[in-house]
Amino acid sequence: MDSRLQSVYDEVVRRNQGETEFHQAVREIFDSLGPVLVKHPRYVEAAVLERLCEPERQIIFRVPWVDDSGRVRINRGFRVEFNSALGPFKGGLRFHPSVYLGIVKFLGFEQVFKNSLTGMPLGGGKGGSDFDPRGRSDGEIMRFCQSFMTELYRHIGEHTDVPAGDIGVGGREIGFLFGQYKRITNRYESGVLTGKGVSWGGSLVRTEATGYGTVLFAERMLAATGRDLDGRRVTVSGSGNVAVHAIEKAQQLGAQVVAFSDSSGYVVDEVGVDLPLLRHVKEEKRGRVADYVARRPGARLVTDGSIWDVPTDVALPCATQNELDGAAAKRLVSHGVVAVAEGANMPTTPEAVSLLQDAGVLFAPGKAANAGGVATSALEMQQNASRDAWSFEYTEERLAQTMAGIHDRCVETADEYGAPGNYVLGANIAGFTKVADAMIALGVV
Repeated sequence: MDSRLQSVYDEVVRRNQGETEFHQAVREIFDSLGPVLVKHPRYVEAAVLERLCEPERQIIFRVPWVDDSGRVRINRGFRVEFNSALGPFKGGLRFHPSVYLGIVKFLGFEQVFKNSLTGMPLGGGKGGSDFDPRGRSDGEIMRFCQSFMTELYRHIGEHTDVPAGDIGVGGREIGFLFGQYKRITNRYESGVLTGKGVSWGGSLVRTEATGYGTVLFAERMLAATGRDLDGRRVTVSGSGNVAVHAIEKAQQLGAQVVAFSDSSGYVVDEVGVDLPLLRHVKEEKRGRVADYVARRPGARLVTDGSIWDVPTDVALPCATQNELDGAAAKRLVSHGVVAVAEGANMPTTPEAVSLLQDAGVLFAPGKAANAGGVATSALEMQQNASRDAWSFEYTEERLAQTMAGIHDRCVETADEYGAPGNYVLGANIAGFTKVADAMIALGVV
């Protein structure tokens, strides 16, 4: 790492002790920026790096709620509004027991560059709670969401901060959150949240966008080397919204998806995943992958090892951060993997990224590959602002155009800085320079 970057990074670690995911996200960006500082010393002079690593605002609050037995429960809520140089803060809410400030800051930091890459006028932020929705009734989730929004509402708005969903926050939770915001403010401010139901201000394709976009990016990456997805074996980690729609789009493009997973294990289905059955199990019954195997002859459940043990041509990590480590990367390479595209946020460890790149595997970082979700959120905001509703076909075409633009921007930037084919460097520099130029233009704020 460049010495000027190292000193800033050391200060980030000192000021944010124990937040290992945030440190990792900062380091991953900084490792690409040495050539940029040589070419553009004004970024150092304007202290852009230091300012980028310090959120504009960090909000932590208590979330009291009452469970079905009448017992009072307490969770912690977060919203980190990281950078608004390009537009209102934009980023999801995550409800999961693992959520703490370091996770939210890592996600918000990544979101700044992801949103920049889309070309949309969006800043970056993230939020959530250590609340676990798994096993909770609809009433409990509603009461939690209402309590969460009773504090959050004072910090958000369509021109200030626009949250969306993430792990543990889907259409049901967004509905409860928006209902409470509307109740408190007495405003039908559709643009304050994205991921809404289509019948009350949401956008077609938003549900599918992150998974679709990840596969579209992978397809374009392969096309740049004269290949495609047709007939290829694909492995998708996870079985939530992103994974399900990545499977759907991969199958539409002719791929054979042979494995998926959840926290209880992974499923291998050599004849190809039965998508309607998977949706029934995960989206309707909220079941586990074992329930899929029980209904699917020939499929097998593996509860030890890693989904990355399964031989595959294309790997799509769509579950959570740091799920694909160095050992897994070595196995993927030994099995002949040709491309990896991140559907989740930072699911590949730094060691694994290096191993994949050194082996000549096409690697798409999440800030580029999974930007389709936030890009379509921006399209939802456009529709809300104009009181309009677009067709599925038109919105999907806009998504495809956006993903193609992100891919090409990464390629062009990597070429400009002497690292052809390095999507990590291309994404990091392209995302950084746009935000940095805006920060300088706005002055010291």
